[in-house]
Amino acid sequence: MLLKDIIGQDAIKQELCRCVHQGRIPHALLLSGASGIGKLPLAISFAQYVACKHRTETDACGVCPTCLQYSKLQHPDLHFAFPIVKVDKGPEVCDDYISEFRQMVLGNPYCDADDWTQAMGAEKKQSLIYEKESSEIQRKLALKAFSDGYKVMIVWQPEKMHVACANKLLKLLEEPPEMTLFLFVSEHPEQLLPTIISRLRPLPVPRLTEDEIVERLTADGISSAARDVARLSGGSYREALRLLDAEDRDKQLFAEFQELMRNAWLVGVRKNYEALQKLNSWAQTMAKESSRERQCAFLQFAQRQIRENFIYNYSESALNYQTSDEQQFSVKFAPFINERNVEELMNQFAIAESQIMQNANARMVLFDLCLQCIVLIKK
Repeated sequence: MLLKDIIGQDAIKQELCRCVHQGRIPHALLLSGASGIGKLPLAISFAQYVACKHRTETDACGVCPTCLQYSKLQHPDLHFAFPIVKVDKGPEVCDDYISEFRQMVLGNPYCDADDWTQAMGAEKKQSLIYEKESSEIQRKLALKAFSDGYKVMIVWQPEKMHVACANKLLKLLEEPPEMTLFLFVSEHPEQLLPTIISRLRPLPVPRLTEDEIVERLTADGISSAARDVARLSGGSYREALRLLDAEDRDKQLFAEFQELMRNAWLVGVRKNYEALQKLNSWAQTMAKESSRERQCAFLQFAQRQIRENFIYNYSESALNYQTSDEQQFSVKFAPFINERNVEELMNQFAIAESQIMQNANARMVLFDLCLQCIVLIKK
């Protein structure tokens, strides 16, 4: 994994390279920041850069035997610790899941905790770095280095480390074996033990810019929706990919939101009672043909749209997160979402969502919501 392949983060890359060139490689780094911004690929690429015997000023060579082993995450001096799911008489250490972990990271270096629980097939179970892992880490780092270079231990999501495991690592971090490099990669460093944090050199990793995400998506052949998803991603490339996956679903949800609000406006403002029949039909169809999860997804989506349309009135583009199609709809619709009705509209959609989750009669809940929209959109 090469530094040049990582999206943005130029200042971080320069700092890491400078540490190597000046012979000031820290024994323990803490790369912290939001999900999906490139902390894990930065850690792996830095480890490869340190290990490469033919590195340039700015990157590893990518072709030597060491780099080829790193490209498969299989170099004998590269080790990982990460949260796992422990079952009765089942796996207790990370090496029991190392094949799945390598496959996930190689497939998507910007992976996050949700990707990992899915890869383990344990979406509803808690994952931890268990106490036994500390003994494994000590054992691995006590071995002689394979290539007379650094032994690297990348600890991914250390905030999920069992307290007993963290306590056992303290002495190792305080007095590490010679030529040992710890790279902690965390989304929530505040959850680490203060004694652990005090032994790590902090290296905060910033969120990606909108242009950086657009550039990568465009290079990958995604151009039509690149700007929209980059704007909504919050600086996370992983979130941008999720938004692309959800684009078709959100287009359908947006079409349903438009139908609901247009017909509510026609009834409330224009007294068009044919539109009232359409609202009744919409509620029946949604209740009959959509799962409760799908109904809740629509109600959550609608709450976001109401919020965005309210913000749209203030012409503060930095606070407004909409696709181009949504913005086009807001030109005429946003004036009907104002300080007189926005709070109550949000409240009605939230109530409907709560009732659906409690297995209330979906048709009645949704049609009552339509009636509330008719009244409130006139304010």
